[in-house]
Amino acid sequence: MFIGKYNKSLIISYLGVTFAVVGMYFLATKCFKSAIICLIIAGVCDMFDGKIARMCKRDKDEEMFGIQLDSLADTIDFVAFPIVLGLSLGFNEWYNVVSYVLLAMAGIQRLCHFNVLVINKKDKGPVKFYSGLPVTSTAITYPLFWLISNYITTGAYHIIYTVLTYLTAFLFVLNIKIPKLRGVAYPITAVVAVVAIVMICLI
Repeated sequence: MFIGKYNKSLIISYLGVTFAVVGMYFLATKCFKSAIICLIIAGVCDMFDGKIARMCKRDKDEEMFGIQLDSLADTIDFVAFPIVLGLSLGFNEWYNVVSYVLLAMAGIQRLCHFNVLVINKKDKGPVKFYSGLPVTSTAITYPLFWLISNYITTGAYHIIYTVLTYLTAFLFVLNIKIPKLRGVAYPITAVVAVVAIVMICLI
């Protein structure tokens, strides 16, 4: 009846997109705490979606569909969402707009590059390193800098946010090796996310 694939391996990716869209709604209603929490949760979803997908039985078409869906979901969760966050915080000078354009272009460039590697099977064997900064990193860096905004002046935070966005765009496409989370790093990262959410709620 509907186009696309509906394998259960995709549920976590869809859940991440749901939190991203709800987070953007919170930004529109000026509920910044709730929006930041949604960004963190979307990051946690992305951290586990690939792991869970590999545990599910999938045919070739479902696997290829999942690869494309994951990257499209990441574009919404960790590229579009941070841009909307910056605009909602009032960072809308011309140089901010330029940084958002660069972040979007670098983000999709990186995700397309990753998809090509996977589809062409150039990354045979377990992936131990990422080439460039993963887009999921925005689910860590932007909430972190939002937390410190409560302790610095608005002007200083504006500068930090602007530099962060330019730097993130640059690192997305810089050909450097970034270690991939493995083993015990997964539960540790999940615990850190919970701690961050609690800290945000207590502010």
